[in-house]
Order: sequence, then structure tokens, then C-alpha cells
Amino acid sequence: MASSDPERPNIVFVLSDDQGAWALGCAGNDDIKTPVLDRLAEEGTRLDNFFCTSPVCSPARASLMTGQVPSAHGVHDYLLGPHVGPTATDYLEGQRMVTDVLADHGYRLGLAGKWHLGASDRPRPGFVHWYAHEAGGSAYHDAPMFRGTTRESTPGYLTDALADDAVTFLHDEAAEDEPFFLALNFTAPHSPWKGQHPPEVEALYDDCDFASCPQGELHPWTTLRDGVPLGGEPDTHGALVGYFAAITAMDTAIGRVLDSLDELGLRQSTIVVFSSDNGFNAGHHGIWGKGNGTWPLNMYDSSVKVPAIIRQPFRIGEGVVREELLSAYDVAATLLELVGLDPAPMEQGPGRSFAKLLLAEPDVPPSGGDDRVVVFDEYGPARMIRSHEWKYVHRWPDGPHELYHLTEDPGETVNLVTDDTVQPLRDQLAQELTTWFHRHVRPDKDGERLPVIGTGQAALVGAPNAFSGPLWDDTAGDNTTI
Repeated sequence: MASSDPERPNIVFVLSDDQGAWALGCAGNDDIKTPVLDRLAEEGTRLDNFFCTSPVCSPARASLMTGQVPSAHGVHDYLLGPHVGPTATDYLEGQRMVTDVLADHGYRLGLAGKWHLGASDRPRPGFVHWYAHEAGGSAYHDAPMFRGTTRESTPGYLTDALADDAVTFLHDEAAEDEPFFLALNFTAPHSPWKGQHPPEVEALYDDCDFASCPQGELHPWTTLRDGVPLGGEPDTHGALVGYFAAITAMDTAIGRVLDSLDELGLRQSTIVVFSSDNGFNAGHHGIWGKGNGTWPLNMYDSSVKVPAIIRQPFRIGEGVVREELLSAYDVAATLLELVGLDPAPMEQGPGRSFAKLLLAEPDVPPSGGDDRVVVFDEYGPARMIRSHEWKYVHRWPDGPHELYHLTEDPGETVNLVTDDTVQPLRDQLAQELTTWFHRHVRPDKDGERLPVIGTGQAALVGAPNAFSGPLWDDTAGDNTTI
């Protein structure tokens, strides 16, 4: 029945959509109700400094699959519109994904939820189960889904439908001899929010003061539509209720999936990973949204830092919190090493396995040491280098640039980029940033000088109007695919 061998484990990878690292009870948020994920953290290892590779959906997801940065895989912004039909582009076609490696070694693959990397109606190699959202998002009822190549509507609450589908996959796979990999990709807690979620869950937050989401003056770079932040909704309190309710409903749904693993006797032989594609600001820094909640695009920690929990009983540390700086470009290699495979195929770019951190005793450094002290991010012409102490953000061609001393200013409120006393440090970080990216980009996909402004990607890099998305001032309708 699937894999009962803890040394060749199954994988359940749960990915939320637009969930900041702050939006988790076990991370210190007293407002939010996430009992299942809090328990998962108690049973496994939580990564307290885990970063997406780009603070927007599609490029972040492409990096999770490939171990590459956007300027190597070529997905630089969220993908516009539905991605189905014979002319739909597969944005990772010809590129090696972690799922390809797993399939080559006998893993049976399943997807339930959001793909958002193009050609959503085309199951990828090795997938024996494919239940994919047509685009990048939608309302939480009547969601357009593809089961294999067939389109179907999901009249119920999408979060529950995805969990139901995942449970079905687990029960089906329990009868098979080979291990499985399941990608359970929720659309929660992405907008829309108000009135979208089960009333009994929304009611849990009716009287919440949302102290974890202070609502101050709008950030001066905020992008507006009809006077409302592009990444928000007109009723701020209603949006907060919906955002928090989306996470709590998802938490409950994840609980049903974990219960199924227990019922099937697969708990000890299954790695469970929980994370999010990118972070989110729900009033933080005066922003609603993520990296494209402002123009110029932003790299605040609330945009680039995401939750991450990994559990496998008796192998991965229990109740451990790791402080190392880790990135989504490391995940593919890490998964391969955790299941006993060579991580090298996913270490052709910047990604490196951090499996030894997870398998080490809580107070013992992994053998050989591990200096996970710097991470990098990019969003088109905006790039970041971050250590525990400093963050430098560089924007091509002319800035503005930012420099924050995080140990003294964790809220990133004082930009020191023009402070003469720290110019040598700024120059050093700028040089390190440039050198690192030049080592890992592909010249034909380099986002350094592309017109990526956070309004979406419509075609492969190099195609005409690949980044000529809608202008903020005249966009109609909702922004649910952002």
C-alpha cells in the first residue's frame, strides 16, 4: 500500500496562496485560528526564516518546481487569464522539474488545485491524477476546474472540494505498490474574501480587532483602483474577516487530509510539507497585496517571507524551529534527498538541499556545517539580498534602492541607502547581489531590464507584449488571478 518505508517516503506537499509567514498561530499570531497547522509544527520542524523566490504567484511556484530563479526559468509575473486549450503555453516546457525526477524513480504523482504555470488542462508527465484550476484563481464557489483534460465546475466550497479530492487520491494510492507525491495547492487565502467563506468560520472573526494587521496610512507607492488598494477590497474589516476565515477553513481541510494518512497507516512513511507561494500584506507597511501591491514593486519581509513546516515522524525533528535563512529554490533538492534520491538534478541552479538541517538533532549543527546566512529574491527589475542583519533592494535601471538594518529595524521603516556611514556595506551588498544573479540567470530570460511591473505575464519571455498587462487606472473587474 503506497510506501510503508520511512526511508522511501511518500510526499504530501500542501501549498497555500498568498499567506504571509505572520498568518499562522504557531508563528506568534494570537488572532488567527490554525490548530491543525499548529499541531503539525509541534510534530515536525518549522522554518522561521523561509523565503519565496519572488513575491508573486507563478514565478514563485515555478521556482519550487525547478530549483531555479525566475531569471533562469523565465516566469517573471503571475500568468494572465485562463491557461487551457490547444494554444495554451506550458511555461516550463522542456525544463526539468522535481516531479520529473520523482516520476523517473517510480513515484506516482497527483495534483489537486492550483497549477498556474500554463496549460492547466494538460497533465504533466508522471501525473496519474490531475485536478487543476483553469487559471490562477476564482471565486470560492463554482470554480472552473479540469479533471485531466475535461473541464468541470465545482459548485461547492473550493477549499473543501480540493481536500475531498486529495483524500480520494490518498485512498486510491493506498492500493498501489509505489510511493506517491501529492501536490495539494489551495487557492486560499487569496482574494476574493468578503462573503466567500463558510459563515460559521467567518463568524469566528466578527469581533476580532486584528491587532496582527495594523491599518495605518497607505504606503506612498500603493497602487489604487477606484480609490482602493489594488490588492485589497473596499470593506477592509470584511476583507480581514474573509482572509482569516479562508486560512481557518483551509486549516480544517488540511486536518481531514492528515487524518486520512493516519487512517491508512501512512503517517510514518509520508513527508508532509506545508508552505505558501508568496507572502502577503494585509495592512502591513500600509500595503494590501504582495510584491505588486506597490509600484515600484516591493521586497518587504511580509511579501517575501512565507510559512514552512515539514513533518515525518521519527526522522524529522519534532517541535523544532530552525532559524537558518532558507529559500524556495532549495526545496526541490531537499525533497529528493529526503526520499533517498540524489539531489544533484535540482542543484543545477542556486538551490541546495537542506535535508541535513531537518534530520539533525535540534541543538546539533548538521554534519559539515551549514552557513545558510543569505537569501536572494527577484521580481522583474527588483532584486533583494538579505542576511540576518541586513537587507538591500536594488531596482534597475534607476532605483529607488533600499537598505535596512534588520536587527535594529525589523519593521523595515528606516531606509539607510543614502546614509554615508554605511556606504561601504551597501556597495558590498550591491556587488554580491550582482555577482550572484549573473551567475544564476539565463541571459535570454534575465528579468533585470524587462518591463515587469506587476500587471501579469501574457507570453514567454521574448514574445511581443509579454508584459503589457492592464494598467491599474483602467482595469475593470476583479484581480483574482494576481
